[in-house]
Amino acid sequence: MASAKYIFVTGGVTSSLGKGIISSSLGKLLQARGYKVTIQKFDPYINIDPGTMNPYEHGECYVTDDGAETDLDLGHYERFLNISTSQANNVTTGRIYHNVISKERKGEYLGKTVQVIPHITDEIKRNIYSLAETGEYDIVITEIGGCVGDIESLPFIEAVRQARWDVGPHNSLVIHLTLVPYLKAAKELKTKPTQHSVKTLLESGIQPDILVCRTEHPLPPEIRRKVALFCNVDLKAVIESRDAESIYDVPLLMRKERLDEIVLSKLDLPNTPEPDISSWKHFLGKLKNPTGEVNIGLVGKYVELPDAYKSIVEALIHAGAMNECRVNIHWVKAESLDDGEVEEHLQNMDAVLVAPGFGERGVEGKINAVTYARENKIPFLGICLGMQCAVVEFARNVLKLEGAASAEVSQETPHPVIALMDDQKNITMMGGTMRLGAYPCKIRKNSLAAKIYHKPEIKERHRHRYEFNNNYLEQYEQAGMLPSGINPDSGLVEVVELKDHPFFVGSQFHPELKSTVEDPHPLFVSFVGAAIEKKKGKN
Repeated sequence: MASAKYIFVTGGVTSSLGKGIISSSLGKLLQARGYKVTIQKFDPYINIDPGTMNPYEHGECYVTDDGAETDLDLGHYERFLNISTSQANNVTTGRIYHNVISKERKGEYLGKTVQVIPHITDEIKRNIYSLAETGEYDIVITEIGGCVGDIESLPFIEAVRQARWDVGPHNSLVIHLTLVPYLKAAKELKTKPTQHSVKTLLESGIQPDILVCRTEHPLPPEIRRKVALFCNVDLKAVIESRDAESIYDVPLLMRKERLDEIVLSKLDLPNTPEPDISSWKHFLGKLKNPTGEVNIGLVGKYVELPDAYKSIVEALIHAGAMNECRVNIHWVKAESLDDGEVEEHLQNMDAVLVAPGFGERGVEGKINAVTYARENKIPFLGICLGMQCAVVEFARNVLKLEGAASAEVSQETPHPVIALMDDQKNITMMGGTMRLGAYPCKIRKNSLAAKIYHKPEIKERHRHRYEFNNNYLEQYEQAGMLPSGINPDSGLVEVVELKDHPFFVGSQFHPELKSTVEDPHPLFVSFVGAAIEKKKGKN
């Protein structure tokens, strides 16, 4: 266990302070110093995973290569560290209890009374140590979801206390993220919420080693001293985390605060030469100094909560920086397009992206958006359901298949051009039963997809139950919609594109899940590039 070092990140006062971004930023800095780092997220909710949650509940469901449906923070981990995560990187209370109860049913506890301590806490610790035991990592960062003091978080906090005892001194530390609010009426920063948060953590037997203080204003020296004194931490270990213009600024801000140096010192690790973050600075330089801008309409059903499309937003940011172009996202509620009022929403867009989703609501609006993009030669990208909407739209308006639809929306359709996958037909359980994870896709020669990817075979992540109905494939090809990406094992159509269009691509997979700062996804880079060309044509 002690061969790796453990960093635990907890939060207090309020949720949404940015534990995931702080964890990712610290991981990036340590990685840039030559350490092998991974990050895991422990979520205190009782769901087995976020796969069955409405995006309004928890933001997007992030899917890993191995098919795990996970918290959106894993997207941050991958985008910052440029690594792949797995099921082992996201564990919920539901999964912990499920594992413990399964062991009890098998008789593995030898007739003992099963209790929160030791059985639940032992299972949590087993998951804490599992990544380190692979021998692949020098440092494992574990982010504990929720706030200290929450009833559901108590077993995780207790497990952290025990784990620190298990691994011994200098092998672990706790970073506590908290809030130092500014009261306008008093014109003061207030430290009491932080003091109370640390007190709650101390009641659970954990003394934080480092405090990261979220604040809208600079922390003056007297405030830092007060926090250090009353929370019993080193003065240099009180870290200011001011609101940043972009999440990608945070690693540089944490470097300025010397967070990585403090961590290495407390973990008794060599303070290697300055972290090499030149490529990160290069990315930020292009992000903040664009030579142009484009307007992209993102059509979805959850647009009131941008976190529902977090990976798409970040992939567009990466692609924009790659093209030295600012991407202005215009959120378009799919239902607002149901009645055909499309032009007023999309006429000023340089490109249109139709987002993923499930269910009937907003589908007709998405199909109307596809029609507008296809007929007006506007660059179009459809992802998962967005691709399926493009297939349905083409069937209705080009192939003239009256009543064509997805079987997900209309089981009575005479033309189910999108049909339920064969291996999904007898499934009744909802959670974790879709086609999930990374699958291969063969790219058609001389296609737009081939120009985008520059390779004959790719591997992309999926999350769906319905697929292109291959019974209609010949009709589509004859009419000009090409299947330019095919799964070599199942024959599933993964990518469709139009011949006579500047950029019209639909992907059954989710390319946004593999876009990182250091490796922007080529499909998004090409899509933004097409938007730039479209804008040039207007001017």
